Amino acid sequence: MKSKSLLNHVSIILVDTKTPGNIGATARCMMNMGLRRLVLVDPPRDPDNEALKLAAGADEIVNKALVVSTLEEAIAGQNLVIGTSRHPGRLRKNIRRPREMAEQVASLLPGNNIAVVFGNEVNGLSNDQLALCNEIISIPSSDDFPSLNLSHAIMVVAYEFFIALQAAVPTANRELARAEDVEQFYGHLQETLQAIGFLDRDHPDRIMFSLRQLFGRSRMESRDVKILRGILSVINRICSKQS
Repeated sequence: MKSKSLLNHVSIILVDTKTPGNIGATARCMMNMGLRRLVLVDPPRDPDNEALKLAAGADEIVNKALVVSTLEEAIAGQNLVIGTSRHPGRLRKNIRRPREMAEQVASLLPGNNIAVVFGNEVNGLSNDQLALCNEIISIPSSDDFPSLNLSHAIMVVAYEFFIALQAAVPTANRELARAEDVEQFYGHLQETLQAIGFLDRDHPDRIMFSLRQLFGRSRMESRDVKILRGILSVINRICSKQS
């Protein structure tokens, strides 16, 4: 019962899934591993009910899935957002294997809501979408054939979470800042860094992605965000007086 309760704080988010059948296959994997919270970002139309056919008994997860238009909407209210990618990339630093991430997440529950985000079957998550994630999971696989089917990748991650939470020992939980508050901080940070001339107004993305990775590793609490925004506000006032 303990692991079931903890798993209620974990959501799977699918972004721009191309095939309805993969939504159903995902629901079945989730049901196998005790996960219930599915969020669909801009899902495909499904006139033939392929999702329910592939769900094979996990109809409730499909029928109760939250459907939204953007990833920003999907992560609202989440305290830790974990992206998935098989492309490490030069700027991507917060990359962990599913088992390591699951063990760390176990200590954050039940005091936080955790979301694991999966991109579409063709391209995965874009850099802009990964920028909204605090950390990244990458699943090790053979160099000869590294690409995993979407539902297979979800099963690997869901299994590791299920096992980790079976063995979880209750701890004093830190309550992490909500995703929307962290996004407001990043917006404030970018505006301030542009105002003091640190960021190129036309090309801020590369540095901001690195800063998002840096702060993502710290798993900020609400108080941390308030302190940092307070510092930024003082900098803004000083800049205003000098201009």
